[in-house]
Amino acid sequence: MPESSYENESEIEELYLGDYASIGSIVREALPFELVATVGGVFAGLIFSGMTNELQMIPGLIVIAPAVLGMRGNISSTLGSRLGSAIHMGLITEVDMNNPELTNNIIGSLLLSFMLSIFLGIMGHFMTLAIGLESAGPFVLIAIAVIAGVSSGLILSVVAVLFALGMFRFGFDPDNVVTPAIATIGDIVSMIMLFIAAKVVILL
Repeated sequence: MPESSYENESEIEELYLGDYASIGSIVREALPFELVATVGGVFAGLIFSGMTNELQMIPGLIVIAPAVLGMRGNISSTLGSRLGSAIHMGLITEVDMNNPELTNNIIGSLLLSFMLSIFLGIMGHFMTLAIGLESAGPFVLIAIAVIAGVSSGLILSVVAVLFALGMFRFGFDPDNVVTPAIATIGDIVSMIMLFIAAKVVILL
């Protein structure tokens, strides 16, 4: 290949990477989703404020609630980042459950959700007792954490895959938009599932 061809390719690559890594590109793509993330956090707070009865009936729920949101946001945001990297490398191009790169990421995310939910329920119980409050018991808190964590994880795994692929196809960088979007949706979904999990435990 002629030397001029290499020079042209190098110039095109530099122009692409320059725009990709520019401050303007980062702010332009990320800012709208960060604003939506802020609004989503407020909505999650509104849902939490409506859980007064559940918080009173299930001692210790108020201790694990922020941790459930934090855990869900961390796991789902990491999933979104991994999906974005895999899409950039061409390892994931569509929703194909026969693709090990896709299925391994989803299964790994759900397994982490299950394991950490159990740990969270146990820690929530002992931390509640440690600060001198009554606890509903480790099994109740574990049940709530597992139901909320795994169910929201299933929902957010689907959302993360569809969102990452969709943003890439529309010309957005998934690394800029998927993480804040998933964090926002994760807060709202996790709070809703926490509310449902608390209702289920009360009924049982």
